[in-house]
Amino acid sequence: MSEFYINWTTQVRKGVLELAILNTLSGGPLYGYDIVRRLGDVDSLVITEGTVYPILSRLKNEEHIESYIEESSAGPPRKYYRLTPRGREELRRMNQHWEQLHNALGALRKERKR
Repeated sequence: MSEFYINWTTQVRKGVLELAILNTLSGGPLYGYDIVRRLGDVDSLVITEGTVYPILSRLKNEEHIESYIEESSAGPPRKYYRLTPRGREELRRMNQHWEQLHNALGALRKERKR
């Protein structure tokens, strides 16, 4: 793989991590490690705790998510994250924009094949 390709895929991945985290939380509250684990299961995201927690902090500062502490029977209390109403609205817009980009790129690829 070329250095250009590696850099490009890194930038694309960074650009969609917020969207991926918000979509992950759209199913309901999750604690930090569970978010990391779920996103880590997606091969092309290549994500670590060191990447997720700063994004969670930024999303919280923007009031797209909120957090709360809940006791755990499996160990220490866990910090859970959930979407706020504002976050749900942003996610709706972001998903809509993503779909538009996807469709536009698909159209360009079809044009090229003609």
